[in-house]
Amino acid sequence: MERVNRIINDSVWRAKTEEIVRLERNRKFCGHGVSHLLDVARIACIDALEKKIPEKKEIIYAAALLHDIGRGEEYVNGTPHEIAGQAIALEIAGRAGFSEDEAEEIAAAVGRHRDKSVRDDAGLSGLIYRADKKSRMCCLCPAEKECSWSDEKKNMSLTV
Repeated sequence: MERVNRIINDSVWRAKTEEIVRLERNRKFCGHGVSHLLDVARIACIDALEKKIPEKKEIIYAAALLHDIGRGEEYVNGTPHEIAGQAIALEIAGRAGFSEDEAEEIAAAVGRHRDKSVRDDAGLSGLIYRADKKSRMCCLCPAEKECSWSDEKKNMSLTV
């Protein structure tokens, strides 16, 4: 997990993550802080193990830690965070020591983590998509009634 630790110690990752937390300080809906990122990583790892998907844990963690990195851009200038995050993820993953192919796979998963068409994919994009959605317990959220997520997307019971 050496390269993952390089991500969490990367000055750009830290600055972007701190910016997201600051911008969401009054947000009543789901947050996108480190707890969410780690939830996504762990859920994606479990999904990969259960489905016997041969994705490396370090790649899963890298994609999970980077999947919302563009949120600040979305809040500040309206660029969808999956689009803004793709370039940022590619840069950070490269600096962390991931090969060009690995960094591109991570960036692609960041760019597609909101794309319903990857929902059933066995690769990294599908793992991150599913884990991101499963990480939310809408049934326990006080803002659930006001949330813009469709009823189909909301987690109204614990799923595995």
